[in-house]
Amino acid sequence: MADISSLFVTRLYRAALSEHGPAIDNDELEASCFTIAEDDEAGQEWCESEGYPGYTSYASLTDLPWRFPIFSDLVKVLDAHVAAFAEDLEFDLDGRNLVLEDIWINILPEGGMHSSHLHPHSVISGTTYVSMPEGTSALKLEDPRSARMMAAPPRRKGCREELKAFVYQTPTVGDVLLWESWLRHEVPMNMAEDERVSVSFNYRWE
Repeated sequence: MADISSLFVTRLYRAALSEHGPAIDNDELEASCFTIAEDDEAGQEWCESEGYPGYTSYASLTDLPWRFPIFSDLVKVLDAHVAAFAEDLEFDLDGRNLVLEDIWINILPEGGMHSSHLHPHSVISGTTYVSMPEGTSALKLEDPRSARMMAAPPRRKGCREELKAFVYQTPTVGDVLLWESWLRHEVPMNMAEDERVSVSFNYRWE
């Protein structure tokens, strides 16, 4: 019998924020996201000039943990999740640490989307989900080998998840997803009437 194994595996971490403390009050986190969005004129102007649907604090605010204590608590929780993922990945950190590089708010209205991208200067990236109205978009992850499969036939419909060119994850409120930062991903169009709210972040090795 043939011996067929899976090589060069891409890992995806998914857990509830509550698996690591301190506890995060999601209602407070959501209210904080909207308060910051309303006050962040520079961020609003950037979104408008760049044609970004909805709101992101990515280009305007670098100090969310300082502005609101709940973001400071959130970073403590994320630190623990990232440490758990790094252990699963069997990283040899050589006495150094994975530390938060940046953290930002995303508020995506109906019809909004975030095109395919990656985070080239980081090690681990991720998102925690604050508001996921029914029918809103999932996270779409792309097989990083896609550009090398020039002559490959398509996979059969319903093939095993590990063989799919794209995998969709539909997180729930309070979930955190982590992946290595080289993994290309996107947020398809939000088809829900209500806003999709999330907090994204990057960790670097230092």
